[in-house]
This record gives sequence, C-alpha cells and structure tokens, in this order.
Amino acid sequence: MKFVLRIIFLFLVPGFASAQDEQRYVDSLLTALKNAANDTMRMDINRQIGLYLQNGTPDIALPYHEAQLELAKKLKFKIWEADAYQQAAYCNRFLVNYPVSFEYYMKALKIVEDPASAANVWSYNKFSFSKSPDNARESIIGMIHYELASLYGNTRQFDESLRHLKIGLRIGEKLQNKKILSLCCRNIGLYYTDHNQPDSAFLYYQQALSHFKNSPYQNSIGLLYQLLGTYYIQKRQLDSAKLYLSKAIEENSKYKYLNSLEIDNMQMGTLFSLSGQLDSALFYIYAGLQIAETAKDKLAIANGFNRLASIYSMQNQNNLAYKYLLKGKTLSDSLNDAYITKLMQFQNTGFDQKMRFQKLEKEREQTKSKIRIYALLTGLGIFLVAVLFLYRNNRQKQKTNKILEKTLTDLKSTQTQLIQSEKMASLGELTAGIAHEIQNPLNFVNNFSEVNKELIEELQEERKKEQRDLNSEDELLNDIKENEEKINHHGKRADAIVKGMLQHSRSSNGVKEPTDINALCDEYLRLSYHGLRAKDNSFNATMKTDFDASIGNINIIPQDIGRVILNLINNAFYAVDEKKKTGIADFEPTVTITTRYIQPPSGGQAIEIKVSDNGGGIPESVKEKIFQPFFTTKPTGQGTGLGLSLSYDIVKAHGGEIKVESELGEGSTFTINILNTP
Repeated sequence: MKFVLRIIFLFLVPGFASAQDEQRYVDSLLTALKNAANDTMRMDINRQIGLYLQNGTPDIALPYHEAQLELAKKLKFKIWEADAYQQAAYCNRFLVNYPVSFEYYMKALKIVEDPASAANVWSYNKFSFSKSPDNARESIIGMIHYELASLYGNTRQFDESLRHLKIGLRIGEKLQNKKILSLCCRNIGLYYTDHNQPDSAFLYYQQALSHFKNSPYQNSIGLLYQLLGTYYIQKRQLDSAKLYLSKAIEENSKYKYLNSLEIDNMQMGTLFSLSGQLDSALFYIYAGLQIAETAKDKLAIANGFNRLASIYSMQNQNNLAYKYLLKGKTLSDSLNDAYITKLMQFQNTGFDQKMRFQKLEKEREQTKSKIRIYALLTGLGIFLVAVLFLYRNNRQKQKTNKILEKTLTDLKSTQTQLIQSEKMASLGELTAGIAHEIQNPLNFVNNFSEVNKELIEELQEERKKEQRDLNSEDELLNDIKENEEKINHHGKRADAIVKGMLQHSRSSNGVKEPTDINALCDEYLRLSYHGLRAKDNSFNATMKTDFDASIGNINIIPQDIGRVILNLINNAFYAVDEKKKTGIADFEPTVTITTRYIQPPSGGQAIEIKVSDNGGGIPESVKEKIFQPFFTTKPTGQGTGLGLSLSYDIVKAHGGEIKVESELGEGSTFTINILNTP
C-alpha cells in the first residue's frame, strides 16, 4: 500500500524529486539539441527525446520523431529514416491515428526490406543491440512486425495480428534477439488470453519471462508481470496474482509507463474485490483512475468508472454506483463512436499497400525454408513443454483434491461472498437497462412542460386583449390541463421504474406481497434487453410475450422472483446471441416469455412462467448439472455458476419448482411453477 502511495505521489504531486530529475534530464537533452554541432547529432538527440517521452506522452514525443525523420532524409541515412517512420507510427497508434500509423509502418518496412538500406548507417548498436548492418536491418523488420501486430489488434483484426507476431518470432529466433523474442512471446500469450485459451497463454508468458530475464531489454517486463497477474486472477490464485501485480507496479513506475500503471492498479483493485476487501479495492481503482487522467487515457478512465460502479454496488451504495456507471457509459459511448470512425478510416486505407506487402511476404516465405524448420522445431518444443505442464498440473490436481477434503467448511464462506457478487452483477445489468427505460418518460415530461410553457404564454397574451375570446381561453386551459395529466402520468411511470430498481437492489425481507407477475415479467424482459444492448450495441433479438391477463396479483417475494426471471432472461439472450455468432443464415434470435394459471396435482392454484429461446440448446450431459452451484458453460470470467443455483433455491423457497426442456440446436425452455399462497 505504501508503495502505491509513493507512485501516486510521484505522478500527481508537482515538485517531487523524481519528477525534477526527469525534467532535468529532458532539459539537458533540449540543451544538447540546441547546441548540437551537426545534423547527425541533432537527429540522434531528437530520437532520444522521442523515445523517452513516447510511452507516457506520445503527442509530445511525435514532433521529435518527425524532426528525426526529416534529418535522416536530409542525411540519406536509410535505416535511421526507417526507424523514424517506425517510431512516428508507434506514437500515432497510441494517439488512435490508425491510418497514419499503418502508412508509416509500410514506409519503414519498404526501406528495410531492401538490403541496400544498410549501406549507409551511422551507428548500428542503437538498433536492438545489433552489431552489423544486416542485423540492424532485420532487427527493425522484426520490431515492425511486432508493432504491426499491435496495430491490427487495436483494430480487431486478431488473426492478422497473430500472423505478424509469428513472423516477428521467427526473426527473433534467427537473430537470437531477446528483445523481439520476449515481446512477441508476450503478445502471442495476450492473443490466447483474449481468445479464452488461458493455459496456452501461460506457456507463452513463461517463455517471454525467460527471454526478458536473459535480455538487456528490461523496461517492458512490467507489462508481462501485469498479464501474469491477470492470469492468476482468472484462476482465482489471488496470492500469486498479488505478487505479479506488485512487481508490475514496481517495474512500470521505474519507467513512468502511465498506460500500464493505470491498468496495474485497477487489476489490483479487482483482486481485492474478489477477496472481499472492498475499501482496498476502491483505493487501487481510484489510484489507477488518477493515473489514467494524468495520461489522458479516456478508455482507461471509462474502465475505472465502471469498476467503481461495480464496487459501490457491492457496498450497496447505489447512488454512487449509478453515478459512476452513467459516467462510464457516457464516456464509453463517445469513445466507441470515435473508434468506429477511426476503424473505418483504417480499413479503407492502404489497400494496395496491404496487397503489395502480402505478395512480398508470400515470396519471402517461399525462399526461407529454414525458418519453417525452425518454427516446426519451436512448435515441437512448445508441445513438449505443454505435455510437461499438463503432467505437472495433473500432479498438482491430485494434491489439491486431498487438500480440498480438509477445507470444505471454508467453501461455505466463499459461497456466501459469490452469491452476493451474483446479486450485484444482476443489479449492474438492470441499471444499464433502467437508464434507457427511464429516458422515455423523462422525454415526455420535458416535452409537455415546454408545450405548457408556450400555452401559458399564449393564454397571458389572450387575456391582455381588450376583447378577450373566452372560448379560446377555455381551449388553452383544457390543453394545459391535458398536458399536466400527461406530465403526471409519465412522472409516475419514471417513479415506478426507479422504485422497481430500488426494490430489486435492496435485500429481501422475506415477506410475500401481492405482485402483478405479468408486469414484473414485462419489466425485467425490457430491462434485460436494454442492459445487454448497453454493453454491446451490436446485440439484437426479438422479444415475444404471451401473458394471461386473468392472473392478477399473486403473493410472492418480488425481489427474489424478479432475480430469478432476470437470470433466466439474461441466459436466454446469451444463448441466442451465441448461436447468431455462428453465422447461421436467416437465423432470427428470439426470446419468449409466457404466463398462465395451472392446476397443480396437489390442489389449489398456481401460476406457470415460461422463458423460451431458440438458441443452441443444452446437451443432455449438461442438463443434469445446470442447477448445481458453481457449474457454468460460459467462458472464464463471464459467469460464476451461481445464477441457476440461486434461482432453484428461490423457487423452492416459494413452494414451487423450476425445470428445463431443451433440444440441441433448437433451443431451451425454462418453466417455473409457483403456488399462489398467502
């Protein structure tokens, strides 16, 4: 904790000793630039300043690399010209100028792919510790592929990103360049993390760590520690996660990597939230948010707001939770709009250049069979490492099973915490939907208020006339009265939505009360839909309802049954969305909810609620497990496995039952039967 306070002080308090040292270093470089004896020295100093600034303030660093570029052209130092294009492309990528970044990388690549570019080089050892012109040239090629992979990743072209990383990896192996090897292995691991293959990612992270430790290039090891910490968070190995995240904070603080430090602190906040230490979680998330604001990283700021909303929800501070959720959503929406514009510009830029590069790459692949052999041997080595890793995992699992037999009592405490997390997650999904739903009645209130203002002004003008038209005045008064009734109606509608949210968020008092089950189902159907749309604006589905109007009010605990309905609807939407992503032609995602009276075999009256979807269905081997605690078919990090288990317990507590019918490939139907008892 003290270490994090020191980091915050370092970046946010003017006059701190390290900040003064940093400024003195920059000032010394600027003085050297001013007094440089020739263009060669000026070119080198501009590069040094740009490299020093680009990881924290790329907008300030960019002009120095552009100055380096102009001087390199003037001096006809081709490798320095390629390096300047590469560094300028790097800065533009962080500034989200993707078309410019891509153009500069292509220009750099064109220069260094020509062996003649190594003929006039001022100094080789500045390029990734190279000792010869050809090594300098190929080192730059490897780094450009690595950075191009990051650019394609930023623009969501993940397969193209992986292709460039593997090209960079082959070049790193050929040159035994530890810098390229460590960076490419790290980002290949990140690719597998993003594609829900954590064990494959871990293998590459281990390779990257080995390369980093044997490399004089240490200033990017902090990001690797961050990724390892995130891996252990996903595995719920919180002690290991804390160790690596602490190392990440320490390393990234050395080099003032604000963009990494902000994530380090927010991930540490996530770690403490998982262990129930919410005050510590808030401390680290606020620290990350402050660093993000210093770095002007709007995406990280939006991420920080959303994380704060989640923590405040877990603390039942709903006003703060809603405040930060709204701030996060507003900022995310603006960033998404800007990102889509940039993405479209990138995808429509440089098509001919892309085709030229792909053709060149194909020719190079045909003439470098040795590299393929090296890649094959590397793949075999990775396979052997994977076998050893799986064997080690199996041994560890056997030991873990023995330990678990002695710690079952601790599991109950953990289960209680996870149940609370599941409830808070449903509240977060509701809040996004409510923000959309409440906007409609508020728009009506605002519009009718404006109309009434105009009508009152018109009435006042009419009364000032010497010959007043009483009929006209009566019409105006009637219009004002009708508008006031509409304002009152929509105000009550907004009030009902807010009360519904508060009712869902507060803990259940266990008391049944008369509830309109049709209204409850309809409300949660729309709120679930809009909540998912808020998280992913590409999501869409058809909603159908068939409510039995004769049911009226039934005695239930509305907060508890509401959570059951919300969970089933969320699962249904998830199922149809996953099926849609498979690309089935003419598939229309549909979720249907119905209610009706039934006569249970034991007598009395009961109601039946059905939630149906036309998703992928549930395999027979899974159906018997879905109501078990902690069982989930969702990818790691997207489900706790408690939603259906909680729903089962709630329905049983109401004297009812919940069951599922499913046909693989056709969809599923969850049926709830609840007795209508006092």
